[in-house]
Amino acid sequence: MSRTTAGATPATTPASAPALLPPGASDRLGERLHHAVAGFVDEPRASVEEADRVLEEVAAVLTDAVAHRRQALRTSWQEAGQAGGAPSTDTEQLRLALRDYRELADRLMRL
Repeated sequence: MSRTTAGATPATTPASAPALLPPGASDRLGERLHHAVAGFVDEPRASVEEADRVLEEVAAVLTDAVAHRRQALRTSWQEAGQAGGAPSTDTEQLRLALRDYRELADRLMRL
């Protein structure tokens, strides 16, 4: 069962959706995790400790990225109401903001 908003289609993650992690961060963190896993036989404790640090960094980077994205979304719809534009323009900007909120929330819930 898909969730929809009145007049909206189910959200999908378009190929053009902005990445949550900064460029290169995913590769760098993936390499660190791979290195930790590969070193498990020789140094199990050090490998698990490194995996813990990688996960902590992933969580911090994602938290920061989501906070910045949310602030950008909030600014877009709050400014729409203050711009003094026609009501139809405000409604369209709000519709786009709602779409972007839904897409981001759906992406996060699929993680």
